[in-house]
Amino acid sequence: MARRKRVYKKQEHRDSRYDSVLVGKLIGKVMLAGKKSLAERIVYKAIDLANEGTDTVSPLEILTRAVENAKPRVEVKSRRVGGATYQVPLEVAPDRSEALAMRWIIGFARNRKGVPMAKALANEIKEAAANQGAAVRKRDDVHKMAQANRAFAHFRW
Repeated sequence: MARRKRVYKKQEHRDSRYDSVLVGKLIGKVMLAGKKSLAERIVYKAIDLANEGTDTVSPLEILTRAVENAKPRVEVKSRRVGGATYQVPLEVAPDRSEALAMRWIIGFARNRKGVPMAKALANEIKEAAANQGAAVRKRDDVHKMAQANRAFAHFRW
C-alpha cells in the first residue's frame, strides 16, 4: 500500500524572454519570498554574463550544457532492512536529476559571499558548463557514494 499521495505533474511555465521551460524552472528556484521580477532580472543577467566571451549562437546553450553536466545519474537512498539502515544506490529519474542539478548550481552560487547573485550564478553556470565547479564536484561525490554502496543494490525495490 502506498504511503504517500500520487505526485501530479504541474504545468510547465516558460519564461518571457527565451520561451524556455528550463529558464522558467531556474527562475522559480532562484525566487525567494515570491519576488519573481527580481529572480527574472538575476537569471537573465546571469545568462548574459555567462555568455560573455563565448561564441555560442544560442544564449541558452551554455545553461543547458551546465545543467547536463551537473545532473546525477545515480544516487543513494536510505533503506531500513531488519534493524540496519543501508545506503542503496538507485537510478535517478530525469525530472529529479534536472531539479537536483539546478538546486546544486543555485545553492553553490548563493554560498559565494561578497559577490552579487547574478555574477555568482553566472560563474557557477560557466564552471558547470566547463565540467568544473562545486555542482559538478557534488555530482561526482554522489556518484562515488553510489559506487561505494553498490553491494547493497539488491535491497532496491
